Order: sequence, then structure tokens, then C-alpha cells
Amino acid sequence: MIKICFLLLFVSSISYPQQIKIEIKNLTTEIPTFSSLEGENVTSIDAVASIGRGIFIIDITSRNLRTGFYRLSFDKNRSVDFIYDGMDVSLTTEVNHILDSMMVISSESNRLYYSFVKLNKSYKAKSDLLQLILARYPKDDEFYDITKNRLSELQLEYLYFINEISQTEPESFIARYIKSGQLPVIDGSLPLEKQLEFLKENTLTNVNFNDSELIYSDLFTNKSIEYLTYYRNPQLPKELLEKEFQKAVDVIINKAKVNQLVYQHVVDYLIDGFKKFGFDLTLDYIIENYVVKDDLCLDEETENSIQNRVDQAQLLYVGAIIPNVVLPDSNGTNIDLSKIVTAKVVILFYASWCPHCKEMIPKLRKVYESQQGKEFEVVAISLDSERNEWLNFVEENCPEWLNVNAPDGWDSKVVLDFYIYATPTIFVVDKEKKIIGKPLKVEELIRMF
Repeated sequence: MIKICFLLLFVSSISYPQQIKIEIKNLTTEIPTFSSLEGENVTSIDAVASIGRGIFIIDITSRNLRTGFYRLSFDKNRSVDFIYDGMDVSLTTEVNHILDSMMVISSESNRLYYSFVKLNKSYKAKSDLLQLILARYPKDDEFYDITKNRLSELQLEYLYFINEISQTEPESFIARYIKSGQLPVIDGSLPLEKQLEFLKENTLTNVNFNDSELIYSDLFTNKSIEYLTYYRNPQLPKELLEKEFQKAVDVIINKAKVNQLVYQHVVDYLIDGFKKFGFDLTLDYIIENYVVKDDLCLDEETENSIQNRVDQAQLLYVGAIIPNVVLPDSNGTNIDLSKIVTAKVVILFYASWCPHCKEMIPKLRKVYESQQGKEFEVVAISLDSERNEWLNFVEENCPEWLNVNAPDGWDSKVVLDFYIYATPTIFVVDKEKKIIGKPLKVEELIRMF
């Protein structure tokens, strides 16, 4: 009896190798990449060779993998995302229909994850359609009640999965992910015109911004973009659209502030997104109101891409003294900024090839020419590397100004001193060369005089 117990103890102490096994049917590429995910940041870990017919095994006994999302990437930007939480993973799918054909052989977390992804997709499509019917259909019609009842059933099924099926182990990574990632459920009797306001008020209600482990998923990035869509109005001009996005940004970031890691993660994502889509006003808004004020340490890639914006906001703020500028004009005579005695000086960084500069400069010239006396001087610093292009532009557009050239372009000392990251850039300074404004548009500059 003692021998049997000892044998059982010995057998139970054997640790079998843990592995991730993924089969991708009809795959032509044989060496996909295994990566970890953090929001939209993908960090390559290793290439994975096939053991035959699109079957890949990742031995994780020798790897120190944290709990979170991982990805197997292959041809044509396609990939399989999965959760690793210390348990074996076995998935099989077809290369051309990854989500629809996904089968989870082992891993309860991934079974719940893919059920949740499919359910969200189905629930949103069906509920949106049913809400639209309810908003347009006569309430005294029999079909209205049928539709309302079907919506109610759909919502109960959805919430049952969210609150019951997925929560058998409520502290697990996947349970917390689903709880935070759930879609808002809208009351079917709510008028269509009030539904948008409901979504703005409730989309982030269930998101646990204090759960820093969820950084290693797409949770916070997905919920941020979902929330931002409720402020997107294609009919608005870009400037007003950016104002709307700034409202959304305030809500998202202030909720994320409960946890420093999540806060930085969300800000990184928002900065990268607004930069990609050219929403400079919103990007600057985030930098000035959050990155600079709270001295955030952004991830290296994000920080490198916007470092000049951050430095300019931190060091050349309203009230700071600007670096002096001494550059030659078209005749070779040095223009010394410190010796200009007008009450105000407008310092403009531009380039003749910059379309926004070409739009702004004629407006600024009109303001300059309409002065009563000499209220301000303009020092126009060109980043043109071709001297003749600069001279021709000056002659046509702004010959009355103090025109100087930084011939090394973006590498010029004056550009580096002022942390210039885009053209046009304007600083307005007083007699003491203290910054009194950094207008983005001529209309803002006019209000300063």
C-alpha cells in the first residue's frame, strides 16, 4: 500500500511540457511569427516552424510568458490571436475564415474569448437592426411588440453570457476581460435621438480601468475607439470634429487615471491614433493637458515620434523666454531677433512647399498690412533648402517681412532650438521676447492684437 501511494505521489509530481498548438488549414506560409500584444503594439518573440500541414507547436516550458494576448501572424497580414494564462492551448481554424471556422480544442479561456468575440459581433448587428425597427415602426402595430420582445430576449441572452457563463471564475483574466469588454445594452423603449447620449454615458461604465493586467490585451484600445466613434460626425468640419474628439478624450483619460500604468497605456494609444490620422489639434491637446501636466513617461516608440511636440509644450510655454535667433536675410545681413523693438514680434516657421503655409501666409500678410502704425513685426524663418525657391516665394508672398532662411531645414539649429515639428508654427513674443501666444491659425493671432 505504501509503495502504491509513493508511486502515485511520484507520478503526480511529473510536470508535462506545456505547449501552444495551432493548426491553420490551407496555409501556404510555413514560418509565421509568434508575438505578444499590448493594445495595438505587437512585439515579436520568435518565428515558428511548422511540424507539417499548417500545424505549429510553441513549447512554452522554457519561456517566461505573462498572462495575456498573443498572436501568430502569417501571410497577407492575417493572424490568430489567443490568450495564454498558464494552461495548454490548442486551436484549429481555416486560413480564409479564421473567426468563423475557429475551433478551440483545449483552453477554457480561449473558448470563452472566441465565444465572446462572435457573440459581440452577432449581438451588435441584430440589436442595432431591432432598435432601428422600433424607432421607425408604429407602436400600436403588432409587429412592434414582437420586435420589442425579440430585442429583450436577445439582450437577456447576451447578459446571461456576460454575467453568468463567462464568470464561473470571476478573477480569471478572461472573465475580467469579458466583464470590461461588454457592449452597452440599450433599453428598447429609448427614443432613437436619445440613444447616442445613452451610449456616451454608459459605454465605459463596466470597464475596470484599474485592472492593469488588461493592458496585455486589446481591451482598453477597443473600448477607447468604440467610445470615440460616438463623437464622430462626418458632417462637421475638421476643426469642430477635433473639438468633439477632445471631449471624448477627456472622458476616456480621466477614467484611466485611476491606474498609472493604464493611464500611460491609454494615452500612448490615443496619441498614436490621432497622429496617424492627422488630428494635430487633438494630439496637441492631449500632450499639453495630460503628458506635460502629469509628466507622463510614454513608451519609447510613441515618445520618439512626438518628442519635439512634448519638448516644445514643456519648454516653450506661454510665459517662457524664447531662444535668440540670428540669421541672414536675402542680402546676407544678419537679423538679430533680440534687437527688434516693436511691442510684439510674430515668429513664423514655414516652407515654400508647405500647403498649409501657402494658405496661411496671405492671411497673415493682410493683417500685417492693415496695422495702425507698427504694432508688430514678422520674422519669417524659412526651412527651404533651395535658396532660389525661398527667394522667389518671398518676393511673391511676403517681401515686407524680415525674411531669413534656415538652409539646413529640419536639421537647422534654430529649428532644433524651437523644437519645430510641423510647418507652419507661430510664436508671438513681447518686447522682452517672452512668449505671449502660440496661435495655430491667423484668426487666433488677430485676437491677440
